[in-house]
Amino acid sequence: MGLNDLQLFIPELFMFLTAMVFFAQSLWGSSVVINHRLAIVLSASTVIVSLLFLNHSGEIFYQAYRVDLFSQCFKVLISLGLFLVILLGRELKSVEDHLHPEYFMFLCLSSLGLMLMASSVELVTIFVSMELSSYALYITIPLRKRIFANQMEGAIKYIIFGAANTGIMLFGMSYLFGIAQTTYLAEMIQKMPQLMTQPLGVAGIVLVLSGFFFKLAVVPFHFWTPDVYQGAANETTSFITSLPKLAGLALLIRMVNMAGMTGQEIVRLLVFLAAVSMTFGNLVALVQKDVKRLLAYSSIAHAGYVLLGVLSLSINGYAAALYHITAYLLMNMACFLVICLVSREGEDVAVSDLSGLYRRSPMLAFTLAVGAFAMAGIPPTAGFTGKLFLFTAALNEGHLALVVIAAVNTAISIFFYLNLVRSAYGQDPGDLPVIPPLSKPIQVLSVALSAAIVLLGALPSYFIDLAKLACKNLII
Repeated sequence: MGLNDLQLFIPELFMFLTAMVFFAQSLWGSSVVINHRLAIVLSASTVIVSLLFLNHSGEIFYQAYRVDLFSQCFKVLISLGLFLVILLGRELKSVEDHLHPEYFMFLCLSSLGLMLMASSVELVTIFVSMELSSYALYITIPLRKRIFANQMEGAIKYIIFGAANTGIMLFGMSYLFGIAQTTYLAEMIQKMPQLMTQPLGVAGIVLVLSGFFFKLAVVPFHFWTPDVYQGAANETTSFITSLPKLAGLALLIRMVNMAGMTGQEIVRLLVFLAAVSMTFGNLVALVQKDVKRLLAYSSIAHAGYVLLGVLSLSINGYAAALYHITAYLLMNMACFLVICLVSREGEDVAVSDLSGLYRRSPMLAFTLAVGAFAMAGIPPTAGFTGKLFLFTAALNEGHLALVVIAAVNTAISIFFYLNLVRSAYGQDPGDLPVIPPLSKPIQVLSVALSAAIVLLGALPSYFIDLAKLACKNLII
């Protein structure tokens, strides 16, 4: 690998070196403060490095790894998501102090796997990248204090469902390799008309897509979601609910784009999955009392919304999906910031625990309101603009019935999202404990997330233009 090729891999190398720093930290007794400061500085540096290499492009590792604007945008979002997770989890109240270096190391390794997924254009490379990300999470989920009884249940379910999904995906890859006689997506696209006329070819693509559906928590690959979200530490859940979806969407767009207009069977499948995911997620979320379980079913519904852009098979649709997943990252982090700070010892937070939040911590109540309004799709937040772009892209491709279903589901979701705001602003705090004054960094983070959600929704032109440019250059 020459110097020019090495430059294409700098963000991934920096993330790997960050993980190795925490591996070294785990070998000796390092203080909690030093670990947290290192995590913040190194994760922020990774965001900067990813931004500096945003416009680099090329192919390395024998054309199995493609660096382009599309993949680099996802790497910036993944590194930004990791930085936000580390920021909102400054105290890591539910993880033992001596495990913090290992915790940060596995988060970085999982993020590295997700960054590799965004650039992988060969089946074996895709598989290895996904497994790197998944195995790190298998270890991270049970890293929670023993006073919480359900983390092992969540970890076991994630491992079992993840292993089963891996087997399904490998089975599909074997079909594609057997028919196309190649593992490279660039060569596979040339044989796509032949693949789409054979039942085994269609089945192979669907089985491979199941791996990405698992990352996105699309029905019926969602069963692990509520128990894992509830069982993992609050900070870990904020990671699981956001970052794997970014990489899953990147690969889903690459694979669906590869099928192109010859893959109408794939489009019909995506239409069905989008409708079922939106409806199931929103209806079940209506009765949830635990905030993390509510956000788990909310993530299932938002996966359905994102599929609206993917199934349009157009640049506008792909760009809308990229825009909405970015908005989801920000509004999800805003909600988890509130969860992490309302939770006194790292325990789960019920909707009733938010009662009177505007009196106990006005800034947290405002942040929760902005995040909930964005989740519900209320203007001028990014959630509203993202859904508008998604609905428009699907409508332009003739999916009127699906857009109507999505609009009805958006109306349903308003009830449980605004129920969070009602608890925070419309109920008396009673004997709930007072929340300690927020530190300056947390105040800055709270204001930054709220402002980003509103500004991204009110002024979307720059980002949506960048997303369109990235998707326009998406050549499989």
